[in-house]
Amino acid sequence: MAKKIAIPTEGEIVNGHFGRSQAFTVFEIGDGQVLKQELMDTQGFEHQHAGIAQLLKSKGVETVICGGIGPGAIQGLESNGLEVLRGASGSIRDVAESYAKGTFKGTDAVCDHSHGHDHDHHQH
Repeated sequence: MAKKIAIPTEGEIVNGHFGRSQAFTVFEIGDGQVLKQELMDTQGFEHQHAGIAQLLKSKGVETVICGGIGPGAIQGLESNGLEVLRGASGSIRDVAESYAKGTFKGTDAVCDHSHGHDHDHHQH
């Protein structure tokens, strides 16, 4: 049976800051592989966890796989019946495929926001 997962997306990689995500890629998973993928625009929903959760649920998503996420976002997603897996990084396709194969290893990392929300000053 197919299952839908969503990954916060920045280009082709996992957006490491869930609350700033302006897009999610919804993957349909079945038979140990990725069957379909669709980009979902969530611009304007940044830091609106319940709104994002409802949008994802309306697409049939059951699980959200993300990198960094704060406790408020986790609670907002879980209270809407979504499973939250953390610790993803790199290519969204690789993450989706590892989840489909049952090899994705998440972490219990929670973003405490001590780094602040002004990322524009970071050196690259």
